[in-house]
Amino acid sequence: MMSGMSGSMAEGAMNVFNPNKSVIVDMIMIQLIAMTLTLLSVLLFNGNDIRSGDMAWMVGGLFGSFLFASAIYSRITSM
Repeated sequence: MMSGMSGSMAEGAMNVFNPNKSVIVDMIMIQLIAMTLTLLSVLLFNGNDIRSGDMAWMVGGLFGSFLFASAIYSRITSM
């Protein structure tokens, strides 16, 4: 076990550059939730001004983000 200032800095660097799997899964879930909320808010508040092609891409992205989030959530709950 390392001691002193250099030991704590080395341990901190190891924690930053080698995160646990749960931290990575949490970051992915946060990104998917942010993408879902962004697409949903754009569709709700700006839906009248969007062209149909752009609307189709946004609805597809919203569906994809729900699909990925539910797949990750089901994998988390099965652990």
